[in-house]
Amino acid sequence: MKEYIEERAVEIADYIIKEKVTVRQAAKKFGVSKSTVHKDCADRLVKINPVLAKEVRKVLDLNKAERHIRGGMATKEKYLHHHI
Repeated sequence: MKEYIEERAVEIADYIIKEKVTVRQAAKKFGVSKSTVHKDCADRLVKINPVLAKEVRKVLDLNKAERHIRGGMATKEKYLHHHI
């Protein structure tokens, strides 16, 4: 694996853990696709730094568990602003 990919994977993982952000937010911050962020954190990071991979997995799993709530809140906001 190329060195810049390994560095990016670690940087993205650190950012997700520190800021508790979603894959989409991390992708926007680093200028890569959601697929790239997910592959970096789920596949590549396990080979590079297994301990960091476990930490980022906790945040990603929490985000996945909460996504239906976030979606509902976004829809509520959309219609609150739509009716005003």
